[in-house]
Amino acid sequence: MSADAPDTPNKTHGMLRTLLWLPWVLALVFGIYALGRFTADIPVAYQAIDMHFKYGSTGGERESGFPYWIWKVLPKVCPEHLPGDGYQSLGFIFEPGRDLPVGVSKRQHLGIDRVFLNCAVCHASTVRDAPGAAPKVVLGMPAHRLDIKGFESFFFNCAAGPKFRTEYIVPEIEAAAGGLSPIDRYLVYPVAISLMRERLLMLKDRFSFAFEQPDWGPGRVDTFNSAKVLFNFPMHKLPKKELLGASDFPSIWLQAPRMKRDDGHRMELHWDGNNTHTEERNKSAAFGTGTTPPTIDLKAIGRIEDWLLTVEPPPWPYRIDDARAERGKALYGEYCAACHGQSGRDFSGKYVGHVTPIAQIATDRARLDSYTYTLAVNQGTLYAGYPHRFANFRKTYGYANMPLDGIWLRSPYLHNGSVPTLRDLLEPTWKRPTTFYRGNDIIDRDKLGFVSDVADEPDRRFFLFDTRLPGNGNGGHEGAAYGTELADADKDAIVEYMKTF
Repeated sequence: MSADAPDTPNKTHGMLRTLLWLPWVLALVFGIYALGRFTADIPVAYQAIDMHFKYGSTGGERESGFPYWIWKVLPKVCPEHLPGDGYQSLGFIFEPGRDLPVGVSKRQHLGIDRVFLNCAVCHASTVRDAPGAAPKVVLGMPAHRLDIKGFESFFFNCAAGPKFRTEYIVPEIEAAAGGLSPIDRYLVYPVAISLMRERLLMLKDRFSFAFEQPDWGPGRVDTFNSAKVLFNFPMHKLPKKELLGASDFPSIWLQAPRMKRDDGHRMELHWDGNNTHTEERNKSAAFGTGTTPPTIDLKAIGRIEDWLLTVEPPPWPYRIDDARAERGKALYGEYCAACHGQSGRDFSGKYVGHVTPIAQIATDRARLDSYTYTLAVNQGTLYAGYPHRFANFRKTYGYANMPLDGIWLRSPYLHNGSVPTLRDLLEPTWKRPTTFYRGNDIIDRDKLGFVSDVADEPDRRFFLFDTRLPGNGNGGHEGAAYGTELADADKDAIVEYMKTF
């Protein structure tokens, strides 16, 4: 057949059939690709429980996760909204060789890697021996260097600015990731950036009340006003006394002994004792890591819960004056043990795990007033229809007496972190520091706490905490019954004994 001969009818029909089928074939291929990519839900998990605590997913990325690459490049896009270089300037801990800080987990979900916070972000921190010394990561201690309000502000302010847009963020992602596929470059990340911006601006508006408060400073969070936001409380209509609840992150070691007190009942948990069940307390805390009833990873949370039952704080690493500590043990037994346990491992005591009325303890009441009966009722609706529906949240009228295991790592003291050292706490209010610096991780070996009279180091700035501001009061827990009228030598002896905790 010659080259210019007309096509036969059969060949023409074959080409038409191919053209008719081609869109369907392409749609099928894209559908298989999309099904495989956008329906995957793969958490990053670790066999070693300490690694899982630091970096493993507990489910929060599904509902609240940031796209990994946006998280990575945002400090370069909006550096003006950070106090220093990168997330570490907010107190996040980066271990060598890790691309994410302690307390940030990853999950492949909705077609991309997403990251969000896990338990360790609030319950891990560092300790140093001296300026310039390498920091040691301690799991379970309060995250006393983390500025969680600064973290929120960074994302809110960046989203509200002109650079939270595809034309600024995607080029940074391409540079950091070494390139993007066309579908990511022109579809996935533009959509993700738009959705993330809208979500952050919505939250910025809902949390606006918090930015009218005094700065919390590192190591503090307003837990239950955040919960009110999640329940869609009209925050602008609430009484002012309910809107100020910033308190220190707690330690979370040795949960098993906290499940029972001397009278056989469970200890009252949270600073105000608003729940007696560690299981509910843990699931409630998980909301702070972005989980919701349908998305919480109960198996992952369960692994961590089991580990926390028995994990202990590290021992005091420095020399102890044994004779002075022995004398302090007797004084501690007389003045402290009934409310705080016999030692750092023996939590027995008539009032341990009980709430002391605010009229008696007389510490700052802002945190107590921020937790309301209405919120407790709303918490009772959580997990409705699930076997683990919350049933034990209640309003109290004081603060709980807590065991003091690892107390040397739990500075500053009182629920709102208003007293820098234990030695200061044994003084009457008028002798306690009115202002001090929070965020240092060097141990004050004499007064027991973290160094609090240093404003900065070459690569760090510390937060000036002012006890005269609302919610920061350092009064209460004083008088003869609390040991603040003892002789200086007796107070020193109690502090020496508490180094053994």
